[in-house]
Amino acid sequence: MEIIEFGCAIARRSGQLLRAESFLVRPIKTPQLSEFCTSLTGINQSMVDRANPLSVVTTEIDQWLGGVSDDFIWCSWGNYDRLHIEASEFRPEFAKFPHLNLKRIWRRTTGQKKKNGLANALKFHDLDFAGQQHSGIDDARNIVRLLPFIDWSLEIEIVSVP
Repeated sequence: MEIIEFGCAIARRSGQLLRAESFLVRPIKTPQLSEFCTSLTGINQSMVDRANPLSVVTTEIDQWLGGVSDDFIWCSWGNYDRLHIEASEFRPEFAKFPHLNLKRIWRRTTGQKKKNGLANALKFHDLDFAGQQHSGIDDARNIVRLLPFIDWSLEIEIVSVP
């Protein structure tokens, strides 16, 4: 499986969305998207055919971020995205900074015992999923909507990527 999209959002812990951007990636090893992938993500073949390869997109993300401060932390819902980026030949600069698994801290905050997907976490707070589930940009924006519900005083496990 290859990365075909980076859904990026810059936000405050309060849930204020500052910027969001979708960075599509042209897959190289498996250039033809499966029907399942297209239906899951909403990303179609012509979209990735027009996209840049990962080696270029990582630079575009770094430029979009405009440099990050020493206290920068990048986040995802679970560890799947972090592990995918770690395994990638080309990593954006932000991946050198610590990572926070927001699903884990949200579960600690709410006391939820089972593993909750993003849509279920939103429902827990009486929020509907906005956009297409599994679209990187829509997932990123929806994660930001959960930030106000996170108890940031809880002990947070931050993973530094080698």
